[in-house]
Amino acid sequence: MLYMLISHAAHDGHITILNLLRYITFRAGCACMTALGISLLLGRPLIRTLRRIQREGQPIRAVGPERHILEKTGTPTMGGVLILISLVISMLIWGDLENGFVWAVMLTTLGFGAIGFADDYRKLARRNTDGLSKRARLGGEFGISLICGLWLQYLMPPELANHLAFPFVKDLLLPLGILYPVFAMIVITGFGNAVNFTDGLDGLAIGPVIVASLVFAILSYLVGNHVFADYLQIHAVPGTGELAVFCAALVGAGLGFLWFNAPPASVFMGDTGSLSLGGALGSLAVAIKHELVLCIVGGLFVAETLSVVIQVFWYKRTGRRVFLMAPFHHHFEKKGWAESKIVIRFWIVSIVLGLCGLATLKLR
Repeated sequence: MLYMLISHAAHDGHITILNLLRYITFRAGCACMTALGISLLLGRPLIRTLRRIQREGQPIRAVGPERHILEKTGTPTMGGVLILISLVISMLIWGDLENGFVWAVMLTTLGFGAIGFADDYRKLARRNTDGLSKRARLGGEFGISLICGLWLQYLMPPELANHLAFPFVKDLLLPLGILYPVFAMIVITGFGNAVNFTDGLDGLAIGPVIVASLVFAILSYLVGNHVFADYLQIHAVPGTGELAVFCAALVGAGLGFLWFNAPPASVFMGDTGSLSLGGALGSLAVAIKHELVLCIVGGLFVAETLSVVIQVFWYKRTGRRVFLMAPFHHHFEKKGWAESKIVIRFWIVSIVLGLCGLATLKLR
């Protein structure tokens, strides 16, 4: 909003010091601080409201680690609403609202958040862990992801629109043709659910999301800038630099939520938060043609998802389990690791993976 006002003022010849707002880096910093401030300001009132409405808090799976039932029962869920409110308000203030990439990513994030909200609401209403049916949930996710993929494909330069770019290689593009929107749909939906699998301990999911958002803020800025893109020999996508503001706002909203989600958590993000955050990361990766780099940066989410797939597949084949419990952060809980140790070590892994993702910019 402020960007549009300044642009019109400059067009009319009214040049002031406020032209600083035209710089993406400045607005990204402001978006981060705004989202953080809103989250900290609204956090306690929202948690009180959620406690009053939910009374008994989020239903806890009886098959999970025993101490979850003892320690986490009564904690309210749907804390992802706080992330989404902070993110959207910050973007409405600091984002370029004439940028199609911003709207595509933001509406995808909100769409996944709406599905997560419906899933959380159903669990609370029924007082069990059975939310939306798998068909309804995946159908909604695939539908939103496909629309996002088609939208982003329309916004991209024709020479990149239907192609998959590879990290570590300068000029290799794999043409996917009409299958690219389907590929984008799989990436966005896959990461939406990958973050959802990871959200099982206090602070576990939001930490890696913050790291991934920081990495993609840098990548978005570079991909959207022809000078930097040419120097680093990455594929430029005009207009995606504005997504750095979105990523920065996501970092601020995530930090604000972590203030209340730090162990012992005062609120859980629920599917409202985990699905929306995963959808945001997936759509960001598609927008800047770094889908495979997301698999590196978000490697922790990929590993958590694979642990579930492997566990289910092997159990159906042999009747035995590979892990004591899946997703595999619960495996370490079953082995006696303290929750804080698991969370902090997983954060360390996510930071290392984030650095590996940034290394793809030079290792070409």
